[in-house]
Amino acid sequence: MRRRGRVLLVAALVAVVGMAFRVSWNALRDVARAIGADHTAATLYPFVVDGLMALALVATLVLTADARRFALRVLGTYTAASLVLNYVHGLVPALHRASVDWGRLADWNPANWALVLLATSLPVGSIYFGSDLVAKVLHHQPAPAPNAEKTVESVSNRSMADQGEPTPEPRVVNAVPIPRPVQVGFLKPTIALKPLPAIAPAPVRPASTVAADSSRPRRATGRVPDVARSARPKRTPAELLEQARAASADWPDTQLTADRLRKTVHTSAEKARGLRDALRAERAA
Repeated sequence: MRRRGRVLLVAALVAVVGMAFRVSWNALRDVARAIGADHTAATLYPFVVDGLMALALVATLVLTADARRFALRVLGTYTAASLVLNYVHGLVPALHRASVDWGRLADWNPANWALVLLATSLPVGSIYFGSDLVAKVLHHQPAPAPNAEKTVESVSNRSMADQGEPTPEPRVVNAVPIPRPVQVGFLKPTIALKPLPAIAPAPVRPASTVAADSSRPRRATGRVPDVARSARPKRTPAELLEQARAASADWPDTQLTADRLRKTVHTSAEKARGLRDALRAERAA
């Protein structure tokens, strides 16, 4: 609906409510005079009853949950009370006079007492319920609308450290179903339990044996298996010298070092120094 249509609808509603209040105001004013109210009090009496109805209606549009249900109960109660008093005003012709003095609202005494109690208790109830409704409206905080897409996106953009570790599922260890109680006649329910199998105690070694075992020396490690050994055969010094001579034939004297020989022929540092000295002596001769 467009804005203009909404404005016209609200204006029509206000006009209808205003005319209805004027009709109800005439009846409630005459009833207030009949129960002993003066001119000023009788004029304000309709605002006490129908005005609280308007306040409760506004509160139902603002409040939620239990507070909204309370406002609806107040609205329903005062609507019913105003309807009863308007109905009584239509039944009692004495209330239609121009100047209404104190009088009866019904010929039957119990009914008259009940109607007088209703008419006189409405102002007091307006003070209590009106104050409570206003306090609830002032302290009401509307809940923010959840945004599901934003929540999912923010969770997906977080790192694994921010999201935290997943909670592990509880594991049930040795879950044994509990037998249901069996009731026979008037006897109390009993639980039939199966006898648990006997568990043989574990043998306990004497302390002297443990002490003796701990004092024994540890055995030496056995020989390394052939699979774990290196597949390279053991070379003689002459073979190492021949390999070093062939590998360093085109090396200049400045690059004939023990470290380069060790890396080339894959031998130890001590043997590499011996090969270096031998090759330098050959070149010097």
